[in-house]
Amino acid sequence: MYYGVLSHTVGPLLRLLLRPRVEGRENIPAEGPFILASNHLSMADSFVLSPVIPRRLWWLARAEYFELPGPAGRAIRWAMFALGNVPIRRGPTRAAVRALEQMVGYLDAGGGVAIYPEGSRSPDGRLYLGRRGVAWLALKSGAKVVPVALGRTDQIIPLGTWRPRLNVRPTVRFGEPMDFSRYRDLPPGRARRVITDEVMDAIWKLSDLEWAGTLNPRADDE
Repeated sequence: MYYGVLSHTVGPLLRLLLRPRVEGRENIPAEGPFILASNHLSMADSFVLSPVIPRRLWWLARAEYFELPGPAGRAIRWAMFALGNVPIRRGPTRAAVRALEQMVGYLDAGGGVAIYPEGSRSPDGRLYLGRRGVAWLALKSGAKVVPVALGRTDQIIPLGTWRPRLNVRPTVRFGEPMDFSRYRDLPPGRARRVITDEVMDAIWKLSDLEWAGTLNPRADDE
């Protein structure tokens, strides 16, 4: 209920305020399951992406966002749940696997889910290697992956600040859906690595970002 109300009120307001330039929106499947995989530059990313997607999404979000203290923390926690965010702790923990399995349930029901494969925001605006959760979801569900490249969102809410700068127009570029069913016969570890690398390469080709070639130092090791 909350998602529908927010998507019809807050969504149009965010589009009006942020004025994102969107390319390739036709690549989002009109029906059926799909996985949205995006680079991650800023706290503003989800607020830029959600309003330009014509379908409901469930997001994987860092568990720390649900644990912020005080009244503001409680408000953020309520908004995160209302918008379909699923908390996940980074690393190969049982809690992380449960969160991924919850996302597979949404995919099996024909829904869309979103994930930031880098695991955390980029500390310097470059694109980092992906974690394997996106590949795990693709192999478990059989859903196609839609790569997304975000640009200039780090100028809206720079690292270290919560005050938005609304004079910046972000860019959103959606790539063609990627089918990874051909990798189902590979050993699972190898398949996850190959899929993750292909997804990140697709995001990099859509973007204007420099390729870091390493794991994001802000995220925990796998």
